[in-house]
Amino acid sequence: MTATLLAVLLAVSAPYTAGARAPAGPGCGPPSVKFDVKTEKKPKTAPVSRSGKAIVFFLQDDLKFGSRPRPTTRFGIDGTWVGATHANSYFFALVDPGEHHVCANWQSRVILFSPTRSTAATHFKAVAGKVYYFRARDIAIFDHPGGALLYEPEVRLSALDADEARVLMGSFSYSLSHPKK
Repeated sequence: MTATLLAVLLAVSAPYTAGARAPAGPGCGPPSVKFDVKTEKKPKTAPVSRSGKAIVFFLQDDLKFGSRPRPTTRFGIDGTWVGATHANSYFFALVDPGEHHVCANWQSRVILFSPTRSTAATHFKAVAGKVYYFRARDIAIFDHPGGALLYEPEVRLSALDADEARVLMGSFSYSLSHPKK
């Protein structure tokens, strides 16, 4: 049985938490908050900044994630989860001007292999009326046909150029998420 097939058959859907503490990384919210995510193919019209806020787009890019199921990635700003994505999708949030810490975290374990780097974080300074883009790249690359894992599965979070973000959003789905009850 190949490692890829094994990962698919033995994928774990249990929450990925370490005890009662929040995922490592500034910006992350509490580990107990989980999201239901639905996506829609029609693109969401870009919002117009209002009330002196900045707009932050979060994109989940699974191009280099060679396993199934794909992770649901939740995004936090300053210690509060603001939404989640699944499999090449995006959403946006409004923030006040100033320094902000952002976080991307896989909501559940999706690959049996350990260790994984399921949390990534960065920071930025928001200016009212500006638009910011962050991409969470989910990575799990296998050596086919042998199926051996080449890299530790991980999520990488980085700022993204507006032009590249628009190209990706043109082929991604729009994510609609809400906290599970």
